[in-house]
Amino acid sequence: MANSTGLNTSEVAGSMGLILAAVVEVGALLGNGALLVVVLRTPGLRDALYLAHLCVVDLLAAASIMPLGLLAAPPPGLGRVRLGPAPCRAARFLSAALLPACTLGVAALGLARYRLIVHPLRPGSRPPPVLVLTAVWAAAGLLGALSLLGPPPAPPPAPARCSVLAGGLGPFRPLWALLAFALPALLLLRAYGGIFVVARRAALRPPRPARGSRLRSDSLDSRLSILPPLRPRLPGGKAALAPALAVGQFAACWLPYGCACLAPAARAAEAEAAVTWVAYSAFAAHPFLYGLLQRPVRLAVGRLTRRALPGPPRACTPQAWHPRALLRCLQRPPEGPTVGPSEAPEQTPNLAGVRCPSMPGAT
Repeated sequence: MANSTGLNTSEVAGSMGLILAAVVEVGALLGNGALLVVVLRTPGLRDALYLAHLCVVDLLAAASIMPLGLLAAPPPGLGRVRLGPAPCRAARFLSAALLPACTLGVAALGLARYRLIVHPLRPGSRPPPVLVLTAVWAAAGLLGALSLLGPPPAPPPAPARCSVLAGGLGPFRPLWALLAFALPALLLLRAYGGIFVVARRAALRPPRPARGSRLRSDSLDSRLSILPPLRPRLPGGKAALAPALAVGQFAACWLPYGCACLAPAARAAEAEAAVTWVAYSAFAAHPFLYGLLQRPVRLAVGRLTRRALPGPPRACTPQAWHPRALLRCLQRPPEGPTVGPSEAPEQTPNLAGVRCPSMPGAT
């Protein structure tokens, strides 16, 4: 009885995990695809190349390593499909290359926004995006090549160990974790920390008096009106929202995976499914965090949505169909020589600004 209860519990947990993983997969595909379309259809968007690169990396991960996680995760994972030696090495290489490409791409996007906000008038200090992304993919390719130096896949009776956590990198796992997670985390902290400091200074700076503004009188009512409120709001709270969300999402998604890479292979293999899908959830969170939370992207989404949806039909103004307005339009004098002011027809005061409809439309 206890064994059957344990089996039922494990089956329910596996089914719930499969449903959540499928939701993350669909969210990553739809969200990144939609954001990529918005970025490509908006030519004047800032950081367009970095955003497009992040969407492409997330789509590649959602189309390659995430389905492999659904089908071929080891027990107690989600799938039960066994991979051969060649697909196992390919899965190792894709995981070891796409994950650093994603984390380094997020760090590059954060640094680009830091330079754009802190040094807006010094474009020469910003390196070209093509050069930065080329360096990102070169580093990702080198980190992916480390997986080919790991131990070969085990023979069929034993688990294949096709992932990075379960011994796919061998002795190179700590080096891979430091370069793939620790370095992007430090760069992200540096970028968003500087953005927060600049935004908080701007929030603490008192506003300048407008030109021609009248000086405040020295009366009692004037003194009471400048007193601070009873519950003062922390200055810079809104400025801390975006950096806190970006750093918090990176730490919540990637810190467990990086810590598991530094743990022994046997313990990392036990928590492989949970830690891996927590990291994969970053692919579905990026379109909302770096897309919809940014005001230019929201404006572009609204503009494209208004273009795609059919507009409401134009309704005639109710004053145009007023009987007096129709009668005045019917009694309009024919076009000819200009008449004097005494001969001009009188206009009704209430209908002076009414626009007369055309004869076919009025009929």
